[in-house]
Amino acid sequence: MTDRTFLEPESVGISGTRAEEVTGGRWEGPADFVIFGVAPVDEAGPEELGFLANRRYLHRARHSHAGGFLVSDALASELDGPERPLLRCEDPHDALRHLLETLFPDASAAPAIHHTAVLGRGVKLGENVSVGPYAVLEEGVEVGDGCRIGSHCVLGRGARLGPECLLHPHVVLYPEVRLGKRVIVHAGARLGVDGFGYVLEDGVHQKVPQVGACRIDDDVEIGANSCVDRGSIGTTQVGPGTKMDNLVHLGHNVRVGSGSILVAQVGVAGSTRIGEGVMVGGQAGLGGHIEVGSGARIGAQAGVISDVEAGETLSGYPARDHRQYLRGMAGVLRLPHLFRRVRALEARIGAGEAGAEPEEDRGPGKEEAGDEKQP
Repeated sequence: MTDRTFLEPESVGISGTRAEEVTGGRWEGPADFVIFGVAPVDEAGPEELGFLANRRYLHRARHSHAGGFLVSDALASELDGPERPLLRCEDPHDALRHLLETLFPDASAAPAIHHTAVLGRGVKLGENVSVGPYAVLEEGVEVGDGCRIGSHCVLGRGARLGPECLLHPHVVLYPEVRLGKRVIVHAGARLGVDGFGYVLEDGVHQKVPQVGACRIDDDVEIGANSCVDRGSIGTTQVGPGTKMDNLVHLGHNVRVGSGSILVAQVGVAGSTRIGEGVMVGGQAGLGGHIEVGSGARIGAQAGVISDVEAGETLSGYPARDHRQYLRGMAGVLRLPHLFRRVRALEARIGAGEAGAEPEEDRGPGKEEAGDEKQP
């Protein structure tokens, strides 16, 4: 198998027929073939399956060292080269999830409170809780059953975690932050931070106390180095099942509905409301005090400065209907050609040829008469 020492825990290895059961796919190969992992087609080794769900990678399969392929039904018949075992699935991405959960089961250490952890007065820990080295749980923190708190985490006064939460190292929860069940917070994230609130008084920016709440509902995942501000006087809330990528920032009083996706470097300004099932592409920015309807799609690097209707798809800056944005960009690309035509017409008018017929629009790439190569 290809050397992948960074994969932890070690793969348990499963047979092809077991993989068929786990994924609901169809195994085509020796029943005793043992799978130890899944990898990209051009990186997989003889004891791994090459992952093939996109036609653009078909050409890599011929020279792949993979022992077999996890492949979509649509692409299985197009595989070229030596015959190898196949795990055929209607949806390879869904199959991959189940297969990896089986190959790499959670091997967390037995629940324990590290001797360097600091527990404040009145801390309440549920059953089977782990607290890593140098973690700090301040006064009145409550931690639900089965939670795992990584090293150097800080849980501020009165913070509460529902059952089976996972805080990776260096997570900080400011005082009174509430997490629901099965919340995952990745390294370096900060939740309940003061919102960016100031008033100008006698030429000086005076801080407005940020005394609101920060609530993270069940099954939310928050990426590394993300930041969720607490409410100013209200509540910042992330709805159930929402997933936030790395480096996402939610301002004070933002509300995000259930099942939404916010990709890396998304920024949402204060008091904006995002509905259910919304998808926001990487580096998009949403202005403050606007509403984004459920099911909306916002393209990468879009700048949203006004309300978005439910189900609408936007892109560009300022963000507008995606098709309208594409048409506008096509027009922008023609501007240099149009400028040349205007200059040519101005020159003809200046030379006293205003009554002549204008030159035919040759368009980009067309040659002028006489430009053809001579034999």
